[in-house]
Amino acid sequence: MRYLNHGLLLLPTLICLVMGFRWIIEPAAVAPEFGFDLGSGLGRSSQIADLASFFLTAALCSIFALITKNRLFLVPVLMLFSIAAGGRTLAWLVHDASFASQQIAIEIIFTVLVAIAFRRLGSAA
Repeated sequence: MRYLNHGLLLLPTLICLVMGFRWIIEPAAVAPEFGFDLGSGLGRSSQIADLASFFLTAALCSIFALITKNRLFLVPVLMLFSIAAGGRTLAWLVHDASFASQQIAIEIIFTVLVAIAFRRLGSAA
């Protein structure tokens, strides 16, 4: 069962770890993958810091959950992915943004994988 939890969290954790570090190391290369140009000044600072923190928080919380066997570390990860999917949907519905079906699908898949791991990881103690 322990290996199943590791497996469920491996894909989202590794992807988030890589994306977080890419935002720190090569933000100009990763920004277009998110559909925007890298800003300048304060905007650039916000893009890099906010997106790196999103991905690194998700990855580190998943790692902490596996190391400590405390599933409560997965709650922020579930919140990050599900709120991101909901925010993208609201942006489409309310703010005339393009419907980001691929990104929403990834966020939903990650939410489901982390939710399954949360359920199987056992108690919250």
